[in-house]
Amino acid sequence: MTIAIPRLARVPAAERGITIGDFLVPVGIGEPISARLRHVLLVVLGALFVALTAQLQIVQAGQTIPLVADFRVHLAESPVPITGQTFGVLLVGGALGLRRGALSLLLYVALGLFLPVYAGGASGVERFAAQDEAGRWVLGATGGYLIGFVAAAGLVGWLAELGWDRRLIGAIGAMVLGSLVIYVFGTAWLMAATGMDLRTGISRGVAPFLVLDALKVILAAVLFPASWWLVGRRPGER
Repeated sequence: MTIAIPRLARVPAAERGITIGDFLVPVGIGEPISARLRHVLLVVLGALFVALTAQLQIVQAGQTIPLVADFRVHLAESPVPITGQTFGVLLVGGALGLRRGALSLLLYVALGLFLPVYAGGASGVERFAAQDEAGRWVLGATGGYLIGFVAAAGLVGWLAELGWDRRLIGAIGAMVLGSLVIYVFGTAWLMAATGMDLRTGISRGVAPFLVLDALKVILAAVLFPASWWLVGRRPGER
């Protein structure tokens, strides 16, 4: 019995590998410079964009936020801050594609080792490992999320190269998968660093973010088809 596997590509072969990021650099600026320099420019801009969104703290864990009318959501205590960072990761990955998106997040992670670009203006290797009071090296609680950002940007970027971001349903699917990757890396690392069991790890590393991350996913997913529509309105850019 043959099992039919849906094709991942949503665009013709000639259009695969093209992302909305290829239209971000104006023609007047992009034509005089080499393709390699354009790629480098986009990678750097992507890293800076994520650094900016990392400073947008939406709400602190432990607070209760009103969403609509009398519906409120209590955010459980968690060592992971709730910022606009994941939104930036999804946008950069989808806009730049697999290689440029992953490189952009790698650059962001590397910058954060020396500069205050992590969430809340943090920096340093402590996100990954630090010495405790006894002088033993232990894992930092949030390092897995940073690694997950790189993997998520690469995955979302790859799906964007296949055309998933051209339509709303495909864009939502790509953003959801990217968010799941962040959760998997982040929660697994959090459990290893703190000794939490799976249930506690999910309650501290996933549950506090589900509602707001769902809003980020929807917003990011809407932006991509809208951007492609705008590009389609400018035939000289295609």
